[in-house]
Amino acid sequence: MKLLVLNGPNLNRLGKREPEIYGKETLEDIKTRLVVLAEKFSSTIDFRQSNHEGELIDWIHEAEDTGINGIIFNPGAYTHTSVALRDAIAAVNVPVIEVHISNIHKRESFRHKSLLAAECIGQISGLGTFGYELALRKFLEQ
Repeated sequence: MKLLVLNGPNLNRLGKREPEIYGKETLEDIKTRLVVLAEKFSSTIDFRQSNHEGELIDWIHEAEDTGINGIIFNPGAYTHTSVALRDAIAAVNVPVIEVHISNIHKRESFRHKSLLAAECIGQISGLGTFGYELALRKFLEQ
């Protein structure tokens, strides 16, 4: 199984940015943990981060053409603003699980609504970086 893990804006700052909300783990820590787990199931992970909406859209489109079996996506703040990312997910035949480190429903009201969730097979929110592992395990059980 080939999986793509996408991370949106500001997630490159994990470990430094608001550790009281996002914790002290870095994106590299998450990647290492997921790669080790995926390898136990003879699966591979392509792990990416971008602060640019268009690049994330291009990677979602690419996923269908490159044989990706599923996408784990933490879209960051684009969750609440990007119709273009919603449309990109809808435009490909690749299942997506939306992941958020913090509980978006316990934060500012503008963060309560995800424009992407309806196009995803599921959403994990508020379980810290463990949410990435849960999403990975969901894909691996298929």
